[in-house]
Amino acid sequence: MYPYMKRSLMRGLINGGSRSGHMSSLAIMKLRETLELSHQNSVSIGNWRRTLSSVPVAEKERKESSVAAEDNKGGEIGVKKDDNGGGSSVMVPSYWGIPQPTITREDGTVWPWKCFMRRYGCRAMMLETVAAVPGMVGGMLLHLRSLRRFEQSGGWIRALLEEAENERMHLMTMVELVKPKWYERLLVLVVQGVFFNAFFVLYVLSPKVAHRFVGYLEEEAIHSYTEYLKDIDNGKIENVAAPAIAIDYWRLPKDAKLKDVITVIRADEAHHRDVNHFASDVRFQGKELKEAPAPLGYH
Repeated sequence: MYPYMKRSLMRGLINGGSRSGHMSSLAIMKLRETLELSHQNSVSIGNWRRTLSSVPVAEKERKESSVAAEDNKGGEIGVKKDDNGGGSSVMVPSYWGIPQPTITREDGTVWPWKCFMRRYGCRAMMLETVAAVPGMVGGMLLHLRSLRRFEQSGGWIRALLEEAENERMHLMTMVELVKPKWYERLLVLVVQGVFFNAFFVLYVLSPKVAHRFVGYLEEEAIHSYTEYLKDIDNGKIENVAAPAIAIDYWRLPKDAKLKDVITVIRADEAHHRDVNHFASDVRFQGKELKEAPAPLGYH
């Protein structure tokens, strides 16, 4: 676009100067040289600007490539010597080049549980702390409603209270297995206090949503206990003897193991899942729980 502007400016000056008679050929030549010099300077300045603008781009590309290389390096598998001290090496997973720490007991043996030393035990304990609340809240509200309206509940009060009692026994069993610390007990108190009030309000506003939420919560518990059983089968968690409270409550054999306890607990969670989804479906159809038969006799 610049050559066209230059030519039009030169043509205007020449034509104007020829008409007025005041512009000489020498002045025209000097004006042309000045325009040529300014054009060259503008081109060089443009190239310099493009060069400067390309420097951050190149620097950015170099940094991105280096970051990607570090990420790929971090995703590699670390190597360490085996326990026998031989020349062979075993592959261990690492994250960003950082190997997993080894947790040992007081006698120096390796602890098989990685997360908080009692991964699924603590997780199950926290789940049971929360899962034992909905049945009590639902049964209590149905009980009060039955007293106010002088009507039967169709067996749902007993069904929900049995669910709460069963979840409480799950918690007592997990406490015997996990032996929680004082800060874990404090966390249980906080979680229970917050969840009880929140679920109470939710059940008053919408029992349908409350039962559906509990159904999904029980599905999460089933998944956790399934992973628990997988670790027991793989030898990552020791299959210790079942606690006496579990043997008495579920009427297990005297030589029952941890795997037997987790199996019956998972079956209970599956039953609670079906009960709460069924209760939500009944509410979704616009009916009262007393109009549908309560699932009694399981526990």
